[in-house]
Amino acid sequence: MQPESTHHGDCPICCLPLSLDRSKSTINLCCSKIICNGCDHANMLREIEGKLKFKCPFCRHPVQTGDKAHEMMMKRIEANDPAAMNQKGAQQYNKGDYSSAFGYLTRATGLGNVEAHYGLAGMYLDGQGVEKDEKKEIHHFEEAAIGGHPTARCNLGCHEWDNCNIERAVKHWIIATNQGSDESIKALMDVYRSGMISKEELAATLRAHHAAVDATKSPQRDTAEEYRRKWSSLEPK
Repeated sequence: MQPESTHHGDCPICCLPLSLDRSKSTINLCCSKIICNGCDHANMLREIEGKLKFKCPFCRHPVQTGDKAHEMMMKRIEANDPAAMNQKGAQQYNKGDYSSAFGYLTRATGLGNVEAHYGLAGMYLDGQGVEKDEKKEIHHFEEAAIGGHPTARCNLGCHEWDNCNIERAVKHWIIATNQGSDESIKALMDVYRSGMISKEELAATLRAHHAAVDATKSPQRDTAEEYRRKWSSLEPK
């Protein structure tokens, strides 16, 4: 059976599930669409061969950089685009401006953005820009997990394990593994060695994990990955 898409959804061009590895996709600020590297690479080759201007593979807006790219993002935010709000929140977080990041992420969660819920959970966990609050941390991890975020689901499993709720922890890890989480596999392997799940349960979960990962693969994406590895090897070290 075809596994469900990741919480990132499908690439809007090839319609295949996006990988959990965010380095294998890119978000376009013009339309806030996440495009897999396979489609992005194919579009780039077509434009280079045709000596065309670089445009977004989805909405065909000319690619912008610097201040113009930032202006596009802010326009998307003004239009209440939760993906753009989350992207801006992540940028502010990486700059160390936690107060601003919290504001953007909070707005994005109000519009249902799963990644923003995960981001806020981390802020409440580490006390960055807010006071540490386990109740709010767990709330946002739960919202993210409900939205299909496997890492959030894995973290909930760890929380339940630490509180000796073994059965609930295992259920969280099985769900996360079925969605493609590598972290949850490690947890389940430890549980299996302790005799808390059967060999059959572990095998079924691993098969589901492989199916979820395989669903994100395609020859076009493999070509893009090979191109990326080739050029990375040529970069000065």
